[in-house]
Amino acid sequence: MRRQEARHLDASTVSAVLKAAEGLRYQQVLVLIAATGLRRGEALGLRWEHVNFKDGSVKVANTVGRVCNELVITEPKSQRSRRTVPLSPAVVSLLKAHRATQAVERLQAGNHWTDTGLVFTTEFGGPVDPRNLLRTIEIAANKAGVENVGVHTLRHSAAVAWLEAGVHIKAVADLLGHSSISITGDIYGHTSDATTRAAIDGLSGALGLR
Repeated sequence: MRRQEARHLDASTVSAVLKAAEGLRYQQVLVLIAATGLRRGEALGLRWEHVNFKDGSVKVANTVGRVCNELVITEPKSQRSRRTVPLSPAVVSLLKAHRATQAVERLQAGNHWTDTGLVFTTEFGGPVDPRNLLRTIEIAANKAGVENVGVHTLRHSAAVAWLEAGVHIKAVADLLGHSSISITGDIYGHTSDATTRAAIDGLSGALGLR
């Protein structure tokens, strides 16, 4: 059975939502997901030990989810999900600034701080409930005037942006942690009319057709 294609936003709309999220506690998580295509649980399960500032990358080794109404941190279900994802210089700078902010929060919390080693935490160091991340993007989307947006919309938007920019589908599948490129193709198979037009015009030009 063919998978349903994912809803996505264009880059300018994603940017508007992220801008509207400024000042909200978990805005940085949304930026990371939008820029890397990480799953929500993967972003919330990221630990500082898996952030490599030197080469600009993160290692996906944990995920945060809710099991029997409790937050749990587990390893990704598949080997393909356990991957290393590059970071842009802008995202590296964002994470460095966030680490400094977290250090201040840790001092303020004192003995109430729980040392989980997570990049994104509550005010007392604990794991973030994924539902709080959903509330954050709903607030931001409403402020930006964008309807029907969830956290996964950011991941889907990243995937479509890569494909429409000409990134090879195998590379996109690797970035997303898909088990095969067929999954990537089924979910993100649709391209814009402008992209298909550019493909046809580019081939005609290469063939010397005028």
